[in-house]
Amino acid sequence: MDKILILDFGSQVTQLIARRVREAHVYSELHSFDVSIDFIREFKPTGIILSGGPNSVYESDYQADPKLFELGIPVLGICYGMQWMAESLGGKVEAGTVREFGFAEINSQENSKLFGGLEDRKNSAGESLLEVWMSHGDKVTALPAGFSVIASNDACPIAAISDEARGFYAVQFHPEVTHTLKGREMINRFVLDICGAKPSWTMPNYIDVAVAKIREQVGSDEVILGLSGGVDSSVAAALIHRAIGNQLTCVFVDNGLLRLNEGKQVMATFAEHLGVKVIHVDASAQFMGHLAGVTDPEAKRKIIGREFVEVFQAESAKLPSAKWLAQGTIYPDVIESAGAKTGKAHTIKSHHNVGGLPETMKLSLLEPLRELFKDEVRELGVALGLAPELVYRHPFPGPGLGVRILGEVKQEYADLLRFADAIFIEELRAAVDEKTGKNWYELTSQAFVVFLPVKSVGVMGDGRTYDYVVALRAVVTSDFMTAKWAELPYDLLGKVSNRIINEVKGINRVVYDVSGKPPATIEWE
Repeated sequence: MDKILILDFGSQVTQLIARRVREAHVYSELHSFDVSIDFIREFKPTGIILSGGPNSVYESDYQADPKLFELGIPVLGICYGMQWMAESLGGKVEAGTVREFGFAEINSQENSKLFGGLEDRKNSAGESLLEVWMSHGDKVTALPAGFSVIASNDACPIAAISDEARGFYAVQFHPEVTHTLKGREMINRFVLDICGAKPSWTMPNYIDVAVAKIREQVGSDEVILGLSGGVDSSVAAALIHRAIGNQLTCVFVDNGLLRLNEGKQVMATFAEHLGVKVIHVDASAQFMGHLAGVTDPEAKRKIIGREFVEVFQAESAKLPSAKWLAQGTIYPDVIESAGAKTGKAHTIKSHHNVGGLPETMKLSLLEPLRELFKDEVRELGVALGLAPELVYRHPFPGPGLGVRILGEVKQEYADLLRFADAIFIEELRAAVDEKTGKNWYELTSQAFVVFLPVKSVGVMGDGRTYDYVVALRAVVTSDFMTAKWAELPYDLLGKVSNRIINEVKGINRVVYDVSGKPPATIEWE
């Protein structure tokens, strides 16, 4: 199988490179920039991509082995990767007088294998322009021997370079992010055309590989899985059940922070329809007790993660052969917790299933989805035969409503939020967009209600109210690394607001969050 090796220099968006390569149906793996040349040779990549990073190449010890340029395979450098390539091969990198962060346009060369035929528009001189996303302060100021400039703009005269004879390409911008409009085509050009990789990486093909890996890892041991009802844990359960059958026992924990009627739905789906062994544990009093008085978001996440593990350990004691704790950890969880294999990214927030597990946990971890992005997880779920309404359900955070209640978590707050959230989702499903024919739940990637622990004055009938405020949050995203707030119709927002205020006693004001990611995160905590 053809595969692409991605060397990570510490960029927050490095994982997106792997995602773009996989979208071309070519397998890729991400490894630290400092792997040995022997490792690279043994990996036998069809091509190598060098990621971006936060450092300056002329003063950083983030240096890969330059012998990789002697392997006779194509290499693509991105941002820092471009600068490291240029300096390693005899060029020069200096601090720029003008920094570029965000949108930019570049003038690209038509005769380049990487850019030829790609354009977003033409300028008045008839030259091809591409809209890209820049994030750099340094820049290449002198080319290595054999290289030529294939894209430029006023702020960055050397915005992309190539040595076509050796198959070396480098770009100062980030083609892996959606803001670079033709970025996917550029990566496809490199992977499929320049490297000549065959597109054989698909989720149906992956099932056999994943099943074999799980069987080899687990053997005859029993596995216990924390089933939340969300997409990730559901697909993990289906995949592991496919691999080891009754060796898997799922534990569904009611922590008091679930969505409305979620317990009944989960038990019906897995225990009744899929034939999976599921133990239903009501631990709501345990979780609420430990969360009392805690307001810090990170502390809440740690507590919820810790209590999950405590429950799993208690249940595993009833299963003498249980040696593994399975989790639905996926790539975005790892990225934001800076828990990737390299450990080079900066921490944004921890996730209970990668950052909050105590060292005293008695079970080994089984994470069969850890290398997959959300869209791949969904594709895998469909390939495993799960119902589309389950597979395409919006993501739900591991800590549940605990991170959608700002500040201290109280039973009263959770109950109010549960009902408000159910109304929002119900109305999103009922409202159909005339242009697309899809409902707004399908058109949004994630939507939910956030409980604000503040009260505002209101009027209902002839009386004054002093009740709580909730915020509606809905975003559109392709990768959950960046996101735009969803432009929901005003009449839909108005209907949701009216229903929540009228039907959920204790809430008298509804607001809508119009923040993107970045600078905000999708969840509020």
